[in-house]
Amino acid sequence: MKILTVLGARPQFIKAAAFSRAIKKYEGVEEIIVHTGQHYDQNMSDVFFKEMDIPLPKYRLHTGGKTHGAMTGQQLEKIEEILLLEKPDIVLVYGDTNSTLAGALAAVKLHIPVAHVEAGLRSYNRKMPEEINRILTDQISSYLFVPSIGARQNLLNEGVNEGKIFVVGDIMYDVSLFYKEKMIKPNWFDSLNLNNFILCTIHRAENTDDAIKLSNIFKGLGLSNKDIILPLHPRTVSKIKEHNISIPSNIKIVEPVGYLEMVWLEVHCDLIVTDSGGVQKEAYFHGKYCVTLREETEWIELVNHGLNKLVGCNDSLIANALCDFAQSEIDIKNIYGNGSTAYQIIRILEAY
Repeated sequence: MKILTVLGARPQFIKAAAFSRAIKKYEGVEEIIVHTGQHYDQNMSDVFFKEMDIPLPKYRLHTGGKTHGAMTGQQLEKIEEILLLEKPDIVLVYGDTNSTLAGALAAVKLHIPVAHVEAGLRSYNRKMPEEINRILTDQISSYLFVPSIGARQNLLNEGVNEGKIFVVGDIMYDVSLFYKEKMIKPNWFDSLNLNNFILCTIHRAENTDDAIKLSNIFKGLGLSNKDIILPLHPRTVSKIKEHNISIPSNIKIVEPVGYLEMVWLEVHCDLIVTDSGGVQKEAYFHGKYCVTLREETEWIELVNHGLNKLVGCNDSLIANALCDFAQSEIDIKNIYGNGSTAYQIIRILEAY
């Protein structure tokens, strides 16, 4: 069985690493990896792939830095050429990027079955390009690998044939278990002299590009009496300066961190505040409550279990949530499987 995996962003490579490692234990299964270059990252060199134990892509397409339409169109054209050359049995895609949709479209038009990992997720906010990508990909996929019962129900509600849906858990849990053993303490951490801290990430354009929202987020964070570590992209730092937003004294802004350093911070913090979908799950995997700086989330199970609180950019809600979750520990297990998702996916694809 030849599987062609289409990836476009660094988080997808980290997820796919769990699947690629599992494939090595199966004879007769070959994987070809295509990197569309949707998210260009200087750090994604061969050294990155080696350190993270991720197979090198066979194809790199360099399609980043374009509008959604231009990017998706170019990806579709180039992926089709590769499919005609490689003739895979299955095309595997992850999540909700433009690369996900382009890979699925290219495959289905050539009558190649599509397997969608992280299928069935819905934010019900169609202003998000990711929401459109995941809905369309789900509709044309032959194998829908969902992380939870809730994701399965979303697909059933949309009329998807239940024979295509497989509840396999979340592959990010596989990833978290693997990289927790390889986590690295940031070399600057000890210089902060912190005994306890909250970890915060802010990256979504809807938050960083809006002066009022960004100001309210910092105001809410500043109302906490706990130290907060905030790895921040230089672009967001420039936005803070542009809008003349004051940084509360309890917030320690640091340079962006690598994935293994991020895992260390997640494991050792008291609480996580984020607008990232992936970090919401990682908080749960590492036993931490999460405060989410969004109005909606794809990971509704965490909200329903009281493990994640949606606060948007309301400064009072942010401050109250930080207080509510202080020094708490999670004891709810196995919402997203037992860490064997990659093996389950391979066994299902082999069987069919």
